[in-house]
Amino acid sequence: MAKAKFTTAEKLNAVLGVLEEGLSHRKAGVRVGATNSSHVQKWVRLYKEHGIEGLSIKNWTYDGQFKIDVIEYMHTNHLSFNEAAAKFGIPGPASVSTWNRIYNEEGREALFSNNGRRKGMGKARKPKKQNLDKNAEEDIIAENQRLRMENAYLKKLNALVQERIQRENGKK
Repeated sequence: MAKAKFTTAEKLNAVLGVLEEGLSHRKAGVRVGATNSSHVQKWVRLYKEHGIEGLSIKNWTYDGQFKIDVIEYMHTNHLSFNEAAAKFGIPGPASVSTWNRIYNEEGREALFSNNGRRKGMGKARKPKKQNLDKNAEEDIIAENQRLRMENAYLKKLNALVQERIQRENGKK
């Protein structure tokens, strides 16, 4: 199993293995215990863009304007999520991907609210119980019963039609 965290020295060891020794990303990753070569690819991009400091980037929270700048720069320069993350020193391309989805689906302004996070994300939501008057509730229950009866009738009708078709096909 791969390590969860890597020190800056381990990351640098893998990067130098790729850049100076000509190792593949996979072999350089195995050297430091990273079984996923994409980690090493990310480290190489960060190292090329920011030097050793790029390898020690920590998780930060980003304001809405920064997120917009990243997304618009990425679109203008036709960068991938990985390339944009490396360019701006963002630890993971998944953040850029999420910002891009929010930008495209909800607009620029959505990146300013809640740090780009949706309310209640990750929590199971209970539906709010609506306060209906007694007549409306009775109407809904009656309609529900009528629809159930209609459904049962149509299922029975379909079964009878299928049975008749099978009998007719069996006689021929």
